[in-house]
Amino acid sequence: MNTKKIIEYRALLGVTKTATLKELKTIYRNCMKDIHPDTIQDEVERVAAEEKSTEIIAAYHFLVSIAPETLEKDKAEYTRITSSTNIADFYYEKGVLYITFLDGSAFEYFGVLRPIYIKMVNAESPSRFARRHIYNDYIYRSTSKLVAAE
Repeated sequence: MNTKKIIEYRALLGVTKTATLKELKTIYRNCMKDIHPDTIQDEVERVAAEEKSTEIIAAYHFLVSIAPETLEKDKAEYTRITSSTNIADFYYEKGVLYITFLDGSAFEYFGVLRPIYIKMVNAESPSRFARRHIYNDYIYRSTSKLVAAE
């Protein structure tokens, strides 16, 4: 998942960065009403509708996880984790920085440039580097909550 994918998800649902959770939910429900596979009789069209609805569901859940309202709701816990817990492990893949903390929390940071990641790897203290240059500068979402929810 990278920032390009975020843009694609927003385009798929036709929302902007500032879309509220209520707007996302309304748009999602309207999209699903139009394309829900159970409402289609033709088998070929149903398969296409299933694929499209799977994309819409993924886009909706992802956009809800990075929505400003969602992030604001969890801001106190996020601030506590990032300010007081050290990093257990981190890795970088396709513009996304994955960080796991010693308390088991895990976050994805989107749009991190490779040179920033290299600086983090070479930093004397990756935790301190991340506090200064990562945690408040990039779009993020909790992946530990996603795993717990499934």
